[in-house]
Amino acid sequence: MEYAEVSVNSPAARRLAFSYAVPPGLDIEVGQAVWVPFGERKLQGVVLSLSGTPPDIETREIAGLIERRPLLSPHQVSLARWLSEYYLSPFFEAVALMLPPGFKRSLTTYLSASPSLQESDLSSLPQEQKQALDLIRARGRVSLRELEKALGKKQAQLASSQLVRRGLAVRDYELAAARVKPRLEPHLSPAIAPHEIERAIDELRKKRAGKQAALLSFIARQSYPVPWAEARSAVGGTKATADALVSKGLIKVEQIEVRRDPLSRQAATPPSAPLTLTATQKSALERITSALRAGGKPGVFLLHGVTGSGKTEVYLQALAQAVGWGKKGIVLVPEISLTPQTIERFSARFPHRVAVLHSKLSLGEQFDEWQRIRNGECDVVIGPRSAVFAPQPDLGLIIIDEEHEWSYKQPDRAPRYHARDVALKLAELAGATVVLGSATPDVESFYHAQRGDYHLLQLPERVVPNEGSPLPQVEVVDMRKELKAGNRSIFSRALSQATTEAIANREQVMLFLNRRGGATFVQCRNCGYVLRCRRCEVVLTYHLDEDVLACHQCNYRSPVPQVCPRCSSRRIKFLGTGTQKLAQLAQESFPGAKLLRWDSDATREKDAHLKILNRFRNHEADILVGTQMIAKGLDLPLVTLVGVVNADTSLNLPDFRAGERTFQLLSQVLGRAGRGSLGGRVVIQTYFPENYAIQAAARHDYALFYQQEIDYRRQFANPPFRKLACLTYHHTNDTLGQREAERMKQRLTEEIDSQGLDNISLIGPAPAFIHRLRGRFRWQLILRGSGLSSFLAAIPIPPGWTIDIDPVGLT
Repeated sequence: MEYAEVSVNSPAARRLAFSYAVPPGLDIEVGQAVWVPFGERKLQGVVLSLSGTPPDIETREIAGLIERRPLLSPHQVSLARWLSEYYLSPFFEAVALMLPPGFKRSLTTYLSASPSLQESDLSSLPQEQKQALDLIRARGRVSLRELEKALGKKQAQLASSQLVRRGLAVRDYELAAARVKPRLEPHLSPAIAPHEIERAIDELRKKRAGKQAALLSFIARQSYPVPWAEARSAVGGTKATADALVSKGLIKVEQIEVRRDPLSRQAATPPSAPLTLTATQKSALERITSALRAGGKPGVFLLHGVTGSGKTEVYLQALAQAVGWGKKGIVLVPEISLTPQTIERFSARFPHRVAVLHSKLSLGEQFDEWQRIRNGECDVVIGPRSAVFAPQPDLGLIIIDEEHEWSYKQPDRAPRYHARDVALKLAELAGATVVLGSATPDVESFYHAQRGDYHLLQLPERVVPNEGSPLPQVEVVDMRKELKAGNRSIFSRALSQATTEAIANREQVMLFLNRRGGATFVQCRNCGYVLRCRRCEVVLTYHLDEDVLACHQCNYRSPVPQVCPRCSSRRIKFLGTGTQKLAQLAQESFPGAKLLRWDSDATREKDAHLKILNRFRNHEADILVGTQMIAKGLDLPLVTLVGVVNADTSLNLPDFRAGERTFQLLSQVLGRAGRGSLGGRVVIQTYFPENYAIQAAARHDYALFYQQEIDYRRQFANPPFRKLACLTYHHTNDTLGQREAERMKQRLTEEIDSQGLDNISLIGPAPAFIHRLRGRFRWQLILRGSGLSSFLAAIPIPPGWTIDIDPVGLT
């Protein structure tokens, strides 16, 4: 008999896989999705391995196949193992990253009265159980969720368990319906021979069935089954018209699977030819393609090129080479906002062979794209971090654009993976080549390149068709001096004058401020009270467009008070500036200019990113105000001026990466200026003009920044010299949370001492930067050292703790 190791879709499974016997006659392969018994229930699972050796424990049999074709390839199974082991996540959560969209199905618990129930059994029942049983008997069969709504969650769960234990109720389980299926649409075609159609049309006209005749005539003229929607639009018939033709045996209706195409809303992109490369681009491409050609051990390349240096063209030509050799690629971008422009460029080079995967697609669109990729119909897959798990067969090249971006890290649920590290592991397993591209590489990536772990490729100059354009001139404005000079505007004199000139010259301007909303906080000028979220330890932000106060952590919303909640004063003041307020001030300061805003509040609708991009690219606006969404990857030749309204927003966070984040964000937004032949200019407004990150960004000098930053990291043993793990405990009671954090510290310290580990140190416990989040207090412990995953894997972690291996931020 054969035995299968299965990852089961249950929270109780945690980081374990379970052994099941393969019943006779059932053909099982690694990567297949199966039904397995798990306790009283039948759950989803994925086969991880097969063996002819029986395990040491009694096994139950696999109940059946969910789908005959394997959903995971062998290297994806290995990747899931690594994800679970390295990031200490539940096994199935790692597996689920690679499953088809909508695959996971919840299990609903139902309760019904026992067939042997006697009225005499009810006399001694407590009131809560009697109330629950009455409801069950009245409805015949009731879901636990309905019972919870009627009686309250705790009471319903307790009463139902006691009734089942007494034998008065029976519990059973039912899987929720599949969340997504292939889309089927009715198509019409003739049901009679071609030579009979004209006679049938004449007879219909004689019987004054003109619409039926018109519909049959239209269908007969097509060389393919006609979608019903198309036929109805062409002849104006109704469903009754089609039904009449079907009943007469003149046409037939068949359900045909139709692809939900996420790119159908984008304008068709004309094919483009490869561009002529500069000497440095050609050298970089040759080294990448040499690794692709060689195969065997995969190569990792860090493509360090200034903004506008032509990194994308290198990506495109490297992918073309890979495709020519029968390989396929994955291209990761850090923001969904970058996807439309990236798709345009890649679709023009690989017509009808580009797939896109991201969370803003409908579930149906995600499902169809996933199936299309799996079937080998796409040369290139484009998307944010989750696209690294696309089922791309014959994978040869993985490109991570803007590889330094924090958004490649999944922060809020397990596994808390970093897409760059996953890509490196995936490439190792699949024998693929990785290209990490950035104008401002992650300090750790550049360190690995300096050590020779990665191959360093450099593009030091901009590439602009025809004339060429140098990097933009940068002016750093000390806002302290502006205040001393009497200028209290949010716009310095230099930025105001430069904006006026750009608009007068019919050029475009981008104003960058990495804060959403109108006012960043609201304060009583009488007693100093600041309005805060009820559930989080953060101030509420005022949003102009909705006239509401909002928490940017939990989305709690509150009306703006007319009087102070503490002292009843009416002296309520709106302080600080976000992008909404900036847009309002820009409209007032430059009244003749047309303006657009690009932030997460302005892009809630589907395809909003594409619409804003197209409007600004078509010069329907002179000024674009935005957050970090406008800082990355956009290529807009008419933008000659970028204004950084406040460069200090991330500079003083209590995080050792604050300087790096500031430098990267500034360098990226500076790179939006002067990408056309008109040249460019940047104005940076700051209260800390002497800061090393701001100085290096203003000089376009990565080497200057890196040298100072790596010295700081070495001095304090921060990454890349040591690894970090962040353990966070969440509890509704702050005192109990602190107590548990102290207990965990003692447990970890004892384990470190007992193993004699001098390469692991412990920091904390301490309250998290946002101490209370969504109603729960957070206490943190930081481990610093090496081998942290294997060290923590052996320690039982109680409920309430989350573990983040290699956190990108400590706030």
